[in-house]
Amino acid sequence: MLSDFFKKTPRNYVTVRVDTPKVPAGLLRKCKKCNSALFAEDVRNHGEICPKCGAYFRMKADQRIALLTDRGSFRPAFTDLLVENPLQTAGYEEKLARLREKTGLDEAIVTGFATIGGIRTAIGVCDGRFMMASMGRVVGEKIARLVEQATKEHLPVILVACSGGARMQEGIVSLMQMAKTSQALRRHGDAGELYISVLTDPTTGGVTASFAMLGDVTLAEPEAMIGFAGPRVIEQTIGQKLPKGFQSAEYLLEHGFVDQIVPRGELKSRLQTILRLHGYKADEPENNVQKDEAPQKAAAELKSVSVGKRKGKTPWERVLLSRNRERPVGEDYISTLFPDFCEMHGDKLFGDDAAVVGGIASFHGRPVTVIAQMKGHNTKELVKRNFGMPSPEGYRKAKRLMEQAEKFGRPVICFVDTPGAFCGLEAEARGQGAAIADNLFLLSGLKTPVLSIVIGEGGSGGALALAVADEVWLLENSIYSILSPEGYASILWKDSKRAQEAAQVMKITANDLLELGVVERVFAEPETFNKETMGGLVKELDASIAAFLERTCGKAPEELIGERYARFRKM
Repeated sequence: MLSDFFKKTPRNYVTVRVDTPKVPAGLLRKCKKCNSALFAEDVRNHGEICPKCGAYFRMKADQRIALLTDRGSFRPAFTDLLVENPLQTAGYEEKLARLREKTGLDEAIVTGFATIGGIRTAIGVCDGRFMMASMGRVVGEKIARLVEQATKEHLPVILVACSGGARMQEGIVSLMQMAKTSQALRRHGDAGELYISVLTDPTTGGVTASFAMLGDVTLAEPEAMIGFAGPRVIEQTIGQKLPKGFQSAEYLLEHGFVDQIVPRGELKSRLQTILRLHGYKADEPENNVQKDEAPQKAAAELKSVSVGKRKGKTPWERVLLSRNRERPVGEDYISTLFPDFCEMHGDKLFGDDAAVVGGIASFHGRPVTVIAQMKGHNTKELVKRNFGMPSPEGYRKAKRLMEQAEKFGRPVICFVDTPGAFCGLEAEARGQGAAIADNLFLLSGLKTPVLSIVIGEGGSGGALALAVADEVWLLENSIYSILSPEGYASILWKDSKRAQEAAQVMKITANDLLELGVVERVFAEPETFNKETMGGLVKELDASIAAFLERTCGKAPEELIGERYARFRKM
């Protein structure tokens, strides 16, 4: 039988060797996301992005600098610092020498000065090829010197982080760099200068816990891994496995720690926009804001109008109009009055509340901060915005933006439209009352002009948290009240069904509020008021805002604060 043959017959094997062609070093690169083998040249031509799945490769410092700065403008600085071995760690100096030879870098960060859109900027870029861009003494020293020089020259600072954190070989000396870089940035900030932090993959450890998270504006690349303790450290320290996407840029945006996620190809233009909106100019003979006299002249001729009884509407009818879904909402005013609006996200504490939208823009050439309570035109938008009822995170986002406005001397323009602050269990647990109180306190002493415009509902303390202003304006069918009519009736009469009666006695309409001295201006609305018919009102608002800024932006902070105090003191 055949099986017996194989048992008795010796098995002889022939080995056949097939020579496969060797791939030249550096010709191919593998994408970690889709596992594709890619020509290195194709990856470079796509900006270090996988041409098949769009995943980001890590960039060398010189590539990043070329991507972000004007061609030929970068000048390196602080390249002569000597690396030390403070703990006398065995083999450390030899490793550094090998890395310097292999990478051509002097250390894990490249620092220097360049222009971005013609705007001179101090820039530092980490390079993960050098000890995963960990922060030792030289890295900390280069950042500190860069920031100090930028403070002297009144320059913005941009730091692009990519790091494994503190450098273990330097121990406690590495830890001290967290404090040193933070102190340098504090002095830069106290001088009124802008710091933009750009987070790339990965940004972890002591870098995350210091300079990387201290930006006035914090940007991140898509899907970048960002966290204090890396996944491996967490798993090995406490045995907890992290869910997918837990330490991603998208997670941080959702939880309020990142202002924007910016695709790599758009980063330079976004940086240029942010620099411009913070008042930095390309080298020009004049840096003064250009004044548009036509809107100001037109606004000077406008007067507050009494419209409360013009069309015979009852207070309750005006309540319903203030809540109408067709009525323009905050984003409609932002898009028409501030076409270059650049939104910033999050409170840098817990989350990003969609019921409050804020950011920076220019208005007639002048940088401004814009904050709006946001509703929506349909059920999906209303649910996303929590029906315009802000949580503590929304008020803290507004507070953060107002503090930055004061730092950079930008006036603040608020659009108020809320039935009231969200009163859920989670909002109470996170300090809703304290968040509102903090805003009242901040606005009371804010050293820059503040204008608030009630465009819909102005409900209770939830509205007042954005309306401790130099002037408060109201649209004809907007309302401003201590509480909703339903809530008022429920408290006083134990019957929310008496809301129409409550609206009558609460004095919440335009004429009532003008007579009480609660608002300075009332603007007439078209009979049918929606996005298509708001053009005339927007033109009037445009002229009036321009006139307001012309009146107030030249005042000393003490004068502004004194007049704001007197405004509310007489009420």
